[in-house]
Amino acid sequence: MMRQVLIILLVLTTTTAILAQNLTPVARNGALKVQDGELVNQHGIAPQLRGISLSWSLWKGRKYYNPGVVSWLADDFKISIIRAAMGVEPDGGYLQQPAEQQKMITDVVDQAIRDGIYVLIDWHDHNANLHVSDSKEFFKQMAKKYAGVPNVIYEIWNEPAKTDWKTVKDYAMQIIPIIRKYDKDNVIVVGSPNWDQDVDIAAADPIAGFNNIAYSFHFYASDPYHQEALRVRADKAIKLGLPLIVTEWGVGEANGDGEFNMHKTQTWLKWAEDNKLSWANWNITDKHETTAILQKDAPVYGGWTEANLTPAGLYIRNVLRELSK
Repeated sequence: MMRQVLIILLVLTTTTAILAQNLTPVARNGALKVQDGELVNQHGIAPQLRGISLSWSLWKGRKYYNPGVVSWLADDFKISIIRAAMGVEPDGGYLQQPAEQQKMITDVVDQAIRDGIYVLIDWHDHNANLHVSDSKEFFKQMAKKYAGVPNVIYEIWNEPAKTDWKTVKDYAMQIIPIIRKYDKDNVIVVGSPNWDQDVDIAAADPIAGFNNIAYSFHFYASDPYHQEALRVRADKAIKLGLPLIVTEWGVGEANGDGEFNMHKTQTWLKWAEDNKLSWANWNITDKHETTAILQKDAPVYGGWTEANLTPAGLYIRNVLRELSK
């Protein structure tokens, strides 16, 4: 009798494990929230989402904004999060073509929802404080459309450039209420000064009065200015209880090109793993640069072979597949 009970328990345990493996990232983790200075899932555990950022929704990266690419990244790269980086200021961006750009983003978001992965809706702007009314209108539309959909995360300012925390915070305090009017709980990601690096400054004076607010932290693993001193600043922010998410990082240098230093990249990845931080790697494009995932003229709708991937693409695909096991 005891032997039969043990066999039944073993079968049930194995079946449960198999079912859990087959669940999508969103089915496993549910709605995300910020709790005790950390981004956590429905079980109160850091989900450590890992994925890729699409490039600017302009130029050479534009053609990859389609459902086929989203599904290929989910199925083949095993991503659990994708970032839709909507260009705002450059020619052809949201300021000039709001309807076209918004549709590009919603096409990606809708497919991410179908594939059961998380998606960052990224206002990809270095000067968002100059475009407050446009940002309000965009996030109003996004929040109305996706309120309560657990896949969706709002990133309201990509990489504030040469500005201070007061400016970034003032902007956030104008955009967050617009989102919260329609979407009461989905996570909102706030930027920090100096291209999302001065998270220690944000940690000293965080946003209050709203739930589920996280903060973006960016690094380029091989950049000589993005080494131990930058990790120390992030460590300080974490110690102060600032919930971080790495919405963008690259294997190269801050300009997207430069060296791909394997040792430095592995050091940064270990740091992210040790701190259980979610991340999105930069970027899906076939532009000739170090951080590009794709070789020139890689198929537009996914289905990439290893020959279609750059050294960065081969490395990141391998990392994502290994860590998803």
